[in-house]
Amino acid sequence: MYWAGSSPGFMVAPGTTEGARPTDGGPLDPMDGVSMLQLPFCVRRVSRYAPVASAAVPLRMRMALPMRACMALLPCARMALLPHVRTALLGGALALMTLPAHAGDVAARVADQNGRSLEDAIVWAQPMSGQTPARDTRTVSIVQRDKRFIPRVTAVQVGTPVHFPNEDTVRHHVYSFSPAKVFSLKLYVGNPPSPVIFDKQGEVVLGCNIHDQMLAFVYGVDTPYFVRSGADGSGRIANLLPGDYDLHVWHPDQRAAAAPVRIAVRATGTVERTLSVALSERPRTAARE
Repeated sequence: MYWAGSSPGFMVAPGTTEGARPTDGGPLDPMDGVSMLQLPFCVRRVSRYAPVASAAVPLRMRMALPMRACMALLPCARMALLPHVRTALLGGALALMTLPAHAGDVAARVADQNGRSLEDAIVWAQPMSGQTPARDTRTVSIVQRDKRFIPRVTAVQVGTPVHFPNEDTVRHHVYSFSPAKVFSLKLYVGNPPSPVIFDKQGEVVLGCNIHDQMLAFVYGVDTPYFVRSGADGSGRIANLLPGDYDLHVWHPDQRAAAAPVRIAVRATGTVERTLSVALSERPRTAARE
């Protein structure tokens, strides 16, 4: 059995007091000169799990071994000896435990009826196979600056609180009459006392009751798997659970809702799709610019 130090390639043979040099020519390991027999018993037990970070170890073993390593550390958690070693081992084990066992990605490109890339399209993957993904917990803010909403288009998971800070020196009155969310934040500067909870699916059109040129959109989806397309029309949804999904797309200037596309996400790899949106001849986003 060998102790694997924190430097790449560092190995110490059991019963020896002289540390080997790192095989990559880097600096000496902090464990240099420490005998395995001088280490606490629990740390020597953890040494057997040193290969856990190797890519050659099967994924299911990489997920299980860190827990055993953490359990082995418990008897000496209060010891002052080698605190940096304990911290590194425990932190690395916990990091490995948080990795998803299986996850796939979706790479989408959104184009209009003429094949031109579309920015500010919302693409989301709706699970069809009974998956129970974790909720999206990102903090969302739509800022008012220079008498504009930034960003102009925002996607949120149903139930997400959205903050509306006003960074202008003039007061704004933010409101929406959309069925998916009716609300009114009357004249204010700075931050309103409470965020607005978007608790329904669908499109929400935002306006300012004082400045008619201010216009923005929020789209609520009932899934944590969504993305807004960039200037090149592309967007990537990462870490989807394996299964079947309906891939949807929405754009504020669309003429009509596009039909969803059924996709199958595997445990690894990327699903690539191009989604088409037919734009209206009278786009709403251009009317107030």
